[in-house]
Amino acid sequence: MRIKYTVCFVFFVALVIIEKENNLISRVSDKLSLKQTPQTPLQPGGFSQILRRHNVPATTLNKMQTALTLMTRRLENYSEPQKALTAGRKHILLLATTRTGSSFVGEFFNQQGDNMFYLFEPLWHVEKMLTLETGGTNATAAGKAYRDVLQQLFHCDFSLLESFIKPRPVDHITTALFRRDSSHSLCEDAVCSPVIKGLYEPFRCKNRRCGPLNLTLASSLCLRKEHQTIKSVRVRQLETLRPLVEDPSLDVKFIHLVRDPRAVLASRMVAFVARYKNWMQWAKDGNVPLDDDEVRKLKGNCDSIRMSAMVGLRQPQWLRRRYMLVRYEDIARFPMRKATEMYTFAGIPFTPQVKSWIQKNTKNSDETSGPYSTQKNSSEQVEKWRFSLPFKIAQVVQNVCGPTLKLFGYKFVDSEEMLKDKSVTLIEDKVFNFT
Repeated sequence: MRIKYTVCFVFFVALVIIEKENNLISRVSDKLSLKQTPQTPLQPGGFSQILRRHNVPATTLNKMQTALTLMTRRLENYSEPQKALTAGRKHILLLATTRTGSSFVGEFFNQQGDNMFYLFEPLWHVEKMLTLETGGTNATAAGKAYRDVLQQLFHCDFSLLESFIKPRPVDHITTALFRRDSSHSLCEDAVCSPVIKGLYEPFRCKNRRCGPLNLTLASSLCLRKEHQTIKSVRVRQLETLRPLVEDPSLDVKFIHLVRDPRAVLASRMVAFVARYKNWMQWAKDGNVPLDDDEVRKLKGNCDSIRMSAMVGLRQPQWLRRRYMLVRYEDIARFPMRKATEMYTFAGIPFTPQVKSWIQKNTKNSDETSGPYSTQKNSSEQVEKWRFSLPFKIAQVVQNVCGPTLKLFGYKFVDSEEMLKDKSVTLIEDKVFNFT
């Protein structure tokens, strides 16, 4: 009899243990499911809030019910369990500073076709929120925020980025994602919602009419692309990105785009006239105060770029075969050759679409080349700055950015005549090893 009771007791305990294990497995499974689908589906209530926020008439709200149903069905088509990242999936981060030709070079990847998910300056939102009243940012806080947002985006997760977008997305729907129109992926059919009459979108798709961007759909589309590229001019220190390389689920490679600092300053003086009034006045007067904050800022930018490049070129173990430095001048002079090198480095096939785009967009006339255009007669643009930047300003840049000029292989000028002499190139032949 004692044996009989013992067997019953053991059986009961076993059932309890099995039930607890099942509950634990269920909880873990639920967490994994949440991780696989970063954003939650679109809800009618949230969509209505978006419309009301923009003062859309009540009659329009009713008309949007059909459109909402279509979007919900489209979302359901993307909501099945996501497959794991394939072994061949590549993540490319194009690092640069403003006016280095990064938008032009970014198109080399944006034009890749259906297998590339490209994002244009998503960190713009982060910088805007973290900008201090003085106009600057806390470098340490910003660096960590940039890193964390990039890491999530490379996992196709927009949730952290959402916290920096203003106005805050409602149910993961936004009308305010910076330069959405610069990403082919974000204007594809899978994320192109119906247009809403009367709803203003500052960065709407230009080649097709799309309504607000559903970031849940964008996340699902991203997960289905073979590769990802993010372009950013906001990361200052390469070392802050080490956690991206150490993430075992990512295969990140960095392409660091640099340009002659004298050319960068000349371009900024044209593109950002209001911000560079002091430089314009100094150029006119021929007298630059070397202790001015603007000059110190220029030196800080040059030093930051140079230090990051030195880290990459040293090829520490964590960056081995993951860092490539490329000069804008070389891309402008030899676009097809340099594009081939970048694609080989990234480990991605160089598609006919990209080759065709490069051929069409590197031989344009000045009439189609504005300060923000990605259409350039690239070989003519390389040293065009030499005929607009005063020699006095060029001297100042050489004084504060000398080590950076030397590292990247840019020649100094010692006279006005040399600066304007077309027969003298200021670009040294230089090879940067990245293998």
